[in-house]
Amino acid sequence: MITAPLAALGRAVIGLLAAIGRVAIFAGQIAGHIFRPPFYFKETLHSIVNIGYFSLPVVGLTSIFTGGALALQIYAGGARFSAEAVVPQIVAIGMVRELGPVLVGLMIAARVTSSIAAEIATMRVTEQIDALVTLSTNPIKYLAVPRVVAALITVPILVGIGDIIGIFGGYIIGTGSLGFNSAAYLHNTANFLEPLDIISSLAKGAVFGVIAAVMGCYYGINSGRGAQGVGRATKGAVEAAAVLILAANFILTGVFFSI
Repeated sequence: MITAPLAALGRAVIGLLAAIGRVAIFAGQIAGHIFRPPFYFKETLHSIVNIGYFSLPVVGLTSIFTGGALALQIYAGGARFSAEAVVPQIVAIGMVRELGPVLVGLMIAARVTSSIAAEIATMRVTEQIDALVTLSTNPIKYLAVPRVVAALITVPILVGIGDIIGIFGGYIIGTGSLGFNSAAYLHNTANFLEPLDIISSLAKGAVFGVIAAVMGCYYGINSGRGAQGVGRATKGAVEAAAVLILAANFILTGVFFSI
């Protein structure tokens, strides 16, 4: 009775460490294949369009509403301390440093990670991955590498676009509803941001994109059989990607801006 809870805890910890090890090995295999021929440029371009271009609407809508809501919240909170004038600066730094990268990363996890996991898991169920192996085609090279490279390229661009749209959402609310002068709002925004803020935002986007793509590919390739296997792979991929993105955001924030 005394050792049973400890044994259960030990099994859970060992299982977690084993899962982390499997994901790390999988990510290492992807990294090892990126610069080795053959290169599947067509698959990479297709993934760039799917991950980047088709994600623009959800990224734009999420960012503009978040920027507007952030401006309203900062104005309401600042009014308690007669600090309403800081709205442009706080909207800019909040969107660029934190909200922009995190929201885009979570949207990519919801849209792209689930799509990748479901697509590859379906290929596993229908034995298409076995067919690739039969044709001497490495599944990781053909399925995972193009998607990871595409996410590495496109997600930082999406983060930059999301930052701009989010700041624009705050600008619309600030000048249209809160009485800010248009030129002064833009001047304060531009003067307050520093190069490190922009660099950290784009770097976070690159890391989040890799996490989202790797999780989708890992769970898809290692999915179970049948419709339930596809469902579990999709759910697990999205959950893992979201948690890892938030954890990576905390670590990167500590790296770029000393805690």
